[in-house]
Amino acid sequence: MKPLCLVTILSILIQQSYLKLGADAFSRDGFVRTKGVQFSLNGYPYYANGFNAYWLMYVASDPSQRPKISAAFQEASRHGLTVARTWAFSDGGYRPLQYSPGSYNEDMFQGLDFAIAEARRHGIKIILSFANNYVSFGGKKQYVDWARSRGRPVSSEDDFFTDFLVKDFYKNHIKAVLNRFNTLTKVHYRDDPTIMAWELMNEPRCPSDPTGRTIQAWITEMAAHVKSLDRNHLLEAGLEGFYGQSSPQSKTLNPPGQFGTDFIANNRIPGIDFVTVHSYPDEWFVDSSEQSQMEFLNKWLDAHIQDAQNVLHKPIILAEFGKSTKKAGSAQRDAVFNTVYGKIYESAKRGGAAAGGLFWQLLGNGMDNFQDGYGIILSQSSSTVNVIAQQSRKLTLIRRIFARMINVEKWKRARGYGPVRKGGHNIQN
Repeated sequence: MKPLCLVTILSILIQQSYLKLGADAFSRDGFVRTKGVQFSLNGYPYYANGFNAYWLMYVASDPSQRPKISAAFQEASRHGLTVARTWAFSDGGYRPLQYSPGSYNEDMFQGLDFAIAEARRHGIKIILSFANNYVSFGGKKQYVDWARSRGRPVSSEDDFFTDFLVKDFYKNHIKAVLNRFNTLTKVHYRDDPTIMAWELMNEPRCPSDPTGRTIQAWITEMAAHVKSLDRNHLLEAGLEGFYGQSSPQSKTLNPPGQFGTDFIANNRIPGIDFVTVHSYPDEWFVDSSEQSQMEFLNKWLDAHIQDAQNVLHKPIILAEFGKSTKKAGSAQRDAVFNTVYGKIYESAKRGGAAAGGLFWQLLGNGMDNFQDGYGIILSQSSSTVNVIAQQSRKLTLIRRIFARMINVEKWKRARGYGPVRKGGHNIQN
């Protein structure tokens, strides 16, 4: 399709969907906001087209390794990526952020300071996750172990979501992160627009309660806690997208297993500003054919984008997706990326709820020990890197068209050429 034709088509598709939000309805303080089913930054639409890099704090905690962080952000910016998702947790164990409840490792915190400062320097926003569902980097288990060592009668990792002492430990960690004063930017995290959003937990699950009520109560409580401390930033729960009792007809889409989450109910909670979904057909359906996995991916994405648009009325980010090259070749990985990016683009160009995708995972040169089969090094030219760059260009084009239309609308309003009432009088704001 010729660029001029694309611009014309996108202009028609976008006009009604975005201008109705109001050209002057957005804050201009550098924080990403939501307006309806879209993100906004400084009055213009914003797309979270980016990557996961869980290792940022860990690597940057060693000053000799910080050039790897700088190079990774430089490459990401050069390829048009706008958002990085990473961990603001490492609980107990080797080189932790949190030695024990409330006791922090300053070297690790300074590593996170550096990662945020470098993201800021390269124009990239950050999503910070507060805790892990899994045992790696401590997770739920470490919090429960800390509570047990202090006499609490806890036995299951899922007690993380209900025990009062565990919840106090977790709330205090949230407060420590939000109140952190960045030693490089000289800005508290809670005041830093470089941070796009907080995430309550990486992939929360509570299999001991398949009804989803435990997770529902926990998200409700913790979302209110975060918002009581910080009204500047967006918040998401970290969910993978598994359906629950509030939408029984959609549970057939779930992969096998008990998860204890409810995509619809959990994301309806006040304080949850946008929706996330993860997708790993190659891990969830190991014995299925490539064709079956791709069929699942298409259905999974369609259902969640439609539900975000029509049921939840919130933006949605595909916050984790990828394809391991340990299990398939680059052509199969490209097919996954093209499918994900295509779904996002088709929604975005209509002003829809799909607001971006974060692939798992970005790596830099000399990081072979972090390679899990999903890692992508942008400086090493590959077909997948080309797919990523193409998506960046397409979303940038949409954003420019939106911006142009909004600026025209502002010009009209400033000169009294606003929308006209039936009586022939201009509507003034």
